[in-house]
Amino acid sequence: MASHSSKRAIHAAIGGNLAISIMKFIAAAFTGSSAMLSEGIHSLVDTGNSGLLLLGIHRSRKAADAAHPFGHGKELYFWSLIVAVLIFGVGGGISTYEGILHMLHPAPLQDSTWSYVVLGLAVVFEGVVLVIALREFRKQTEKGESLWRAVRSSKDPATFTVLFEDAAALLGLLAAFAGIFLSHRLDLPWEDGATSIVIGLILGSTAGFLAYESKGLLVGEGADPKTLEAIRRHHPEIKHIYIEAGAIAADSRRSASRA
Repeated sequence: MASHSSKRAIHAAIGGNLAISIMKFIAAAFTGSSAMLSEGIHSLVDTGNSGLLLLGIHRSRKAADAAHPFGHGKELYFWSLIVAVLIFGVGGGISTYEGILHMLHPAPLQDSTWSYVVLGLAVVFEGVVLVIALREFRKQTEKGESLWRAVRSSKDPATFTVLFEDAAALLGLLAAFAGIFLSHRLDLPWEDGATSIVIGLILGSTAGFLAYESKGLLVGEGADPKTLEAIRRHHPEIKHIYIEAGAIAADSRRSASRA
């Protein structure tokens, strides 16, 4: 379940993404760049998504009641799934749509200096947020565990969602820089639109992975096989391992024989 580390990472993401989105929209207005507009939408969606994750954390901590005897813990998984859908539909969809429009009706960029300055500042902001998210996520993982395996086995979608959003944001920034540079240097107006489509594909891929992970948590996936094997290795007396009310429980041969 979500921890204080999750909230720290989310608060950092909200502050960083809001500042970045404002800068990107200003640059898009001055340059007419489709890639910068897509990046502004991307950062704005990320800001809203972080707010939804905070809502999920808050609602997941509500006490159990008669209508919800097992508590509200899965609220966080639900809102994580909604975030993935928004990344795909709003972020990826609008970026792709804008890219197609600009490829069909290309227009030369006005002043690329604005874009380069904003992209440089955005990389700094996103880099700081990514480092914070990575540090907070690592606090929840075992020593020596690979990042990929830690994400796949994590039961706290809030932190790894922020982590992947920031990683996708940095990839999008690099794509935007390359697209604006090529469009300006080679005088290829359509390249700016193609970059928006690339950004849309990055967001769509990220959303697909996050949706897959959130769905697994929402429907109730089993414990990680390596975790189960480690329990059996350190406690050979255990005969059966099962999941009960979200926690790992075990039956030993001794307790089975007493029963």
